[in-house]
Amino acid sequence: MDYAEYSQPLDSPTVARPSRINWAEELARTLLPAIAIVLAVNVFLAQPRTVHGQSMEPNLHENQRVIVDLISLRFRQPRRGEIIILDLPERNSVPLIKRVVGLPGDTVEIKDGAVYLNSEKLDEPYLNQDTWGNMSARVVPENNVFVLGDNRARSNDSRYFGMVPFENILGRAWLCYWPLSNAGLFN
Repeated sequence: MDYAEYSQPLDSPTVARPSRINWAEELARTLLPAIAIVLAVNVFLAQPRTVHGQSMEPNLHENQRVIVDLISLRFRQPRRGEIIILDLPERNSVPLIKRVVGLPGDTVEIKDGAVYLNSEKLDEPYLNQDTWGNMSARVVPENNVFVLGDNRARSNDSRYFGMVPFENILGRAWLCYWPLSNAGLFN
């Protein structure tokens, strides 16, 4: 076969040129569902967040990246020990990341460098320091949690701003994805 048989000019009537409408239509068919999926995931299911500050050290560090599960806490209460993201609208601050310590009905007290929950010393294996200061016993109201940062010496938490209503909880930290050396699921 001669090469000339296969090399007809594009303006030849026997060669079909791709339609720009077909290309745009295919692009829309591909991109629109992808954009819809990304928006649905980021608005309703999960969101990436950046850790700000030192309040959760040594477990979470400044600029560490986490994925926040937005859906599970709509169907159940937060659990003790979970790391949550919360918003305090009256403080006009960026959302905070803290650990749930007290649940509705619990009595929380801080004395002698330890947290006491319902009069028993709380086992906190995630800490590498004592809890500073003392706090008289406080009962966690219904539909609220008591939260603390893991770096108790540098944490603005329920000791200062009080209990956190469930409606102020944005979600729970589910996965760390950056830096890669810290990547993994949270308990």
